[in-house]
Amino acid sequence: MVINQDMANLLLKTDVMDAETAVRDLVNIELTQNQFDALVSFVFNVGRRNFERSTLLKKLNDGKILEAGEEFMKWTKARQPGGLKELPGLVKRRAEEKVLFLSKK
Repeated sequence: MVINQDMANLLLKTDVMDAETAVRDLVNIELTQNQFDALVSFVFNVGRRNFERSTLLKKLNDGKILEAGEEFMKWTKARQPGGLKELPGLVKRRAEEKVLFLSKK
């Protein structure tokens, strides 16, 4: 499939809006902007359904913010030939999401 830049931008915007909606729909506590942004990045990558079933969301909705932050690092593997493998790119992404999520702003 070949798409132009305008279509790529529209698809990206739609996907981000879907991730934002998922965070708003599923999180039952008040979030800081940094927490919201980190969660949108996370949901954009793992999908609404995985977020909905995650321990991260359960701990967050239970008000266990620090424990929820630790959950990001459990999402560093992806299905590869031969099974699930930890990917350096996902380790870096999750670490950045965790730092943003736990920051004070």
